[in-house]
Amino acid sequence: MADEWQERAVAGESERCDILVAGAGYVGLTLAVAVKAAAPHLSLRVVDLAPEGAFERDERASAIAAAAVRMLERLDVWNEVAGKAQPINEMIVTDSKTSDVVRPVFLTFGGEAQPGEPFANMLANKVLNGALRKRASELGIAIEQGVGVSAIDPRSGAIGVDLSDGRHVTARLLVACDGVRSAIRDMAGIRTVSWRYDQSGIVATVAHERPHEGRAEEHFLPSGPFAILPLKGNRSSLVWTESTRDAERLVNGDDLLFELELEQRFGHKLGKLTLEGGKRAFPLGLTLARDFVKPRLALAGDAAHGIHPIAGQGLNLGFKDAAALAETIVEAERRGLDIGAIDVLEEYQRWRRFDTMQMGVTTDVLNRLFSNDNSLLRSIRSFGLSLVDRAPPLKEFFISQAAGLSRGPSPRLLRGEPI
Repeated sequence: MADEWQERAVAGESERCDILVAGAGYVGLTLAVAVKAAAPHLSLRVVDLAPEGAFERDERASAIAAAAVRMLERLDVWNEVAGKAQPINEMIVTDSKTSDVVRPVFLTFGGEAQPGEPFANMLANKVLNGALRKRASELGIAIEQGVGVSAIDPRSGAIGVDLSDGRHVTARLLVACDGVRSAIRDMAGIRTVSWRYDQSGIVATVAHERPHEGRAEEHFLPSGPFAILPLKGNRSSLVWTESTRDAERLVNGDDLLFELELEQRFGHKLGKLTLEGGKRAFPLGLTLARDFVKPRLALAGDAAHGIHPIAGQGLNLGFKDAAALAETIVEAERRGLDIGAIDVLEEYQRWRRFDTMQMGVTTDVLNRLFSNDNSLLRSIRSFGLSLVDRAPPLKEFFISQAAGLSRGPSPRLLRGEPI
């Protein structure tokens, strides 16, 4: 196969580019925009296996941390979506049984990373993706939908890539942003640490009679966390963890049954609830790639790590990957180094792997600690949450973590600075 690709390249049958990004989600597009904005001379292409317009059918919403907002502002993307984003002004945490009438609040967070800067904003995924696509178009980045990667052949000076439509591309660097079940990761022989939780996350949007005032809530229930996240208007996004069996029953059953179960968990504080749009369930697990890089190849986003949504940091881990990899690529190019060489890419891996492993372990421990009905553990949890609530330095630490403003080395874009 390698000889065949070499012959095609010599014969001019292979298309060429500096960087090929596989995956047009928020990580792939952010990386592409960041690199092209800082190094416009680099040729960059994006391919995505999903059909044209698929992103517009994504009804989910995500919490975008303050550090990611700073990056998106620097990339001239946030101004396109700011009016559609809902700041999270407050966060409360409870721990109770599903049947409890009263749910004591054990932990509260104010919603500012810095004065006037919310620690996170809620935004519809399709709105963010659309804005990133618009910015990519302005920078001259081609996005090809319905096209995936079917085979790869890393060589000393380039990587050969067969596309699903029969074309061949030769690139200096291939970036895999093709999701937690990454086909490219498998092609590269990168192993993972992975297990399932026998839980699924139900995602839905609800309308309610009374305003939420920008308050986010996370209720730790025996089956897993039940998060209520504010959206623009009298609407909220739900991330509702149940056993996989119960989640399938709720999602595939009647809307009335779903709303009755929802009311038991959501309560009546915001008035009558109405399901808006569809409801979907996603299996939950932990997947961590053993390597983030190989020669001519880098993994980013869910291709490198898939974690439990209990801390709401999955998307923001992906943004950190994009910022770190973009800085690594651009700095290497400026120094005249080979952007696909393994020693260059290992800088990105050192930057991101420990943080990712740490977050993966943290979410795994939190899920196992909180997703149960053990009375002793509940007492310990409640005491711990109350202790944090009474310790301002601890609360400030957790707010900075939620805002993505962790201490230590951070990519420039996440500080709002240019690469």
